Amino acid sequence: MAAASARPRAAAPRGKAPGPALPDSFFDRDPAQLARELLGKVIRRRLDGLWLSARIIETEAYYLAEKGSHASLGYTHKRRALFMDGGTVYMYYARGGDSLNFSAGGPGNAVLIKSGHPWVDDVSGPDALARMQALNPDARGQPRPPARLCAGQTLLCRALGLKVPDWDARRFDPAEFFVEDVGQAPERLVCTTRLGIPAGRDEHLRYRFVDPAYAAFCTRNPLRRGQQPGRDYDWMDRYGAVLA
Repeated sequence: MAAASARPRAAAPRGKAPGPALPDSFFDRDPAQLARELLGKVIRRRLDGLWLSARIIETEAYYLAEKGSHASLGYTHKRRALFMDGGTVYMYYARGGDSLNFSAGGPGNAVLIKSGHPWVDDVSGPDALARMQALNPDARGQPRPPARLCAGQTLLCRALGLKVPDWDARRFDPAEFFVEDVGQAPERLVCTTRLGIPAGRDEHLRYRFVDPAYAAFCTRNPLRRGQQPGRDYDWMDRYGAVLA
């Protein structure tokens, strides 16, 4: 008889079970539409017997045909997830940290999850939030305030324990990592230019979308002092229509 495996089993998640994962068909759509529709959705990540959760508050859309995308540089094995069906996880290192993207409809198209905000509910309680803070302390090793815990693409991944080697080019796993609709879609949002796009690589395109209720907790607040609607950003509904 073969010896029993010494590999420990993961603890069963505590608290209420999360709702169903978004279907693959949700992701198989235009990147800008997907980026808008993801605002208000909640990322669920099972780790150490807890469901760590973050509400998506800032996204960026990327297309194969524009110069700001990784896919525009051509197909490589590392970028293969971008050319897979919508809903494939694409992760890469950004400034030394992990970064989370989902492939969208059409080869080479994707959405970057730019920022989140800790989500506490019956599934993810205070103990889950404390675990996220332990995973992502500040520069002094102290618990990072919840408002800043997921305020940036690498901070988000660190707080959720998402790493490139574990999830790049994988599909969602309802038992470990997925996105849930908790009925929190904003009726209007902010549309502006993406961040960190080099000059000459379509940096002018307004493919960054922000939930205005959480604008202060994003990578960079598009509603900060000095920014003007029409000039620096647009108000938009969730379907892509610019609002007056």
